[in-house]
Amino acid sequence: MKIVTVVGARPQFIKAAAVSRIIRKQHEEILIHTGQHYDNNMSDIFFDELRIPKPDKNLNVGSGSHAKQTAEMMIGIEQALIDERPDCLLIYGDTNSTLAGAIAASKVHVPVVHVEAGLRSYNKNMPEEQNRVLADHISDLLLCPTDTAVENLKNEGITEGVYQVGDVMCDAVLYYSKMMESHGRKDYFAQFAGLFGNIPVLDSWYMATIHRAENTDRIEKIREILGAFEELDAPVIFPVHPRTKGMVEQLHQQYAYRNVIFIEPVGYLTMLYLVKHAMKTITDSGGLQKETYILDTPCITVRDQTEWVETLRGNYNILAKPDKEDILNKIYQTQTDTKAKEDYYGDGHASEKICDLLSYVKRGERE
Repeated sequence: MKIVTVVGARPQFIKAAAVSRIIRKQHEEILIHTGQHYDNNMSDIFFDELRIPKPDKNLNVGSGSHAKQTAEMMIGIEQALIDERPDCLLIYGDTNSTLAGAIAASKVHVPVVHVEAGLRSYNKNMPEEQNRVLADHISDLLLCPTDTAVENLKNEGITEGVYQVGDVMCDAVLYYSKMMESHGRKDYFAQFAGLFGNIPVLDSWYMATIHRAENTDRIEKIREILGAFEELDAPVIFPVHPRTKGMVEQLHQQYAYRNVIFIEPVGYLTMLYLVKHAMKTITDSGGLQKETYILDTPCITVRDQTEWVETLRGNYNILAKPDKEDILNKIYQTQTDTKAKEDYYGDGHASEKICDLLSYVKRGERE
C-alpha cells in the first residue's frame, strides 16, 4: 500500500515516530509536514532526535489565523494526494493539520485513517475539539486509544470502522524511555538554553508547560499561573512555547521571577527525563497528561476539561483553573491513589495493530 501521512505539530512528530517505524516495514509512506510548527526547537529537532524519516514534502505554512492556516494546508495536501494517488491518508490527533488532511482527502476520495479518534473534552470552544469531531465524522478508519473513545464515537452514531488499538503515545514513551536513561542529569541540564540567565543542575523540580489559547489569550492568566510557580517549594522548569514568549518576557521584567527557570523548548528525550524525575507536572497539554500518567508522575492540568478522562482516576491528574490559589491548592492538597492506576493506554504495541488494520482501507472505496 501507499500511505500519505500528514503531521504538523510536536505531538504528531512523536506519534509518527512510533507508527512510521512499523509502517515502513510493510508499506510505502509519503510523509507531509505542513509546517504548523516551524520553529527549529518545535520541529526539526524531533525529526533528528526521534530518527523520523525526513518529510517528503514540507508545505511551510507557518502561523496565521485558523482559517488561513487550514486553507493553505488543504491546498498543499490536496495537490500531494492528486500527485501521489495513495491508498489512504493517515492523520493524527486534533490539530489544524489533522482537519486539513481529513477534508482534503475526503474531497478527492482518498480514505481517511484517524489515529487517536474518539477523544472528547465536550468543550466546543476549543479549536482542538472542533478539529477532532469534524475529522472523526469524515474518517473511514477510526483508531481509538481507549475504550472511552470508542464509546464517545458510539454516542455520536459512529460504529463502523472503529477499533480500539491502544495509544501510540504509550508506544513512544516506552520505546524512547530506554534511550532517555542513557544520558545523565548533567548532560540534560548542560543543553538548556536559559531565557534569563544560567541554569543550575537541580536535585528536585516541578515541570511545567503552558501554551493553550484558553490560558494565553490574556496576560492576566499567565501572571496568575507564574505567580503560583513562584511560590512552590521547588524550582519550576518551564520550556517557553513561542506563543507565550512575549508575555513571559514582559512579566519577567516586571516581577523578576526567582523560582521559575525559563528555557527554550526542548527535545523529546529531554522532556521525558524532566517529566519522569519531576515532583509533579503542571500543564495544559493534552499529550503531556498521558505521558505523566505513563511515567508515574502526578499531574495538574490547567484546564476546565480533559479529553484524557482516565488520568483523573486516583487523582493522578487534577484539573485546576488559571488561578494562583487554585493551582497551589491542587498541588499541595491532592493525594494520589497509586492503587487506582491501570494500563488504560495499551501495552506499547498500538503501532503494530494500526499497521495491520490499514489493509481494511483501499483507494476506490469512496469512488
